[in-house]
Amino acid sequence: MRKIPTLLVRDPEDRRHVTDQITEGCEWVLAGEGVATRKYDGTCVMRDESGRWWARREVKPGRSAPNGFVLVEHDEVTGKSVGWEPIEQSSFHTFWRQAERPDRPGTYELVGPKVNGNPEREAVHVLVEHAGAQVLPETGRRTVGSVTDQVRALGRDGVEGIVWHHPDGRMAKLKARDLRP
Repeated sequence: MRKIPTLLVRDPEDRRHVTDQITEGCEWVLAGEGVATRKYDGTCVMRDESGRWWARREVKPGRSAPNGFVLVEHDEVTGKSVGWEPIEQSSFHTFWRQAERPDRPGTYELVGPKVNGNPEREAVHVLVEHAGAQVLPETGRRTVGSVTDQVRALGRDGVEGIVWHHPDGRMAKLKARDLRP
């Protein structure tokens, strides 16, 4: 799974937040294309076609990739490498084992009591299939203001943000914590 681009450009002075400028290649979101889905706050795992499970892993600049790491992409701006490591090596392995595991290939979000402070408020560890993420209602014409208002409102309800899915496979995301208070 490639890193999903953030809909709005990161502020070069404070990369924790975004500006009102659209990230190049994400204009389709404001053109009203694609479907908005809930972004779940957990950790990404994948079952491949052979039935093997992997955990998404980000390797910071100057650090060594773990054994068995499969590089997906390298970000020249941040110096981070993103890819997959065998789930057995992941710090989330124990929690993944506690979740009911589907037999379908695909990507999933591992959420639950011991993952990221449990913002999803799950009683047990669960794998949420990305392909089946909750579709969010359209709120009218998409503008920077309407989209950021929607993400802020979702954030107040404990939702991490939105991932937009274009029919051709492109995606874009925006998280509530990306927005200035």
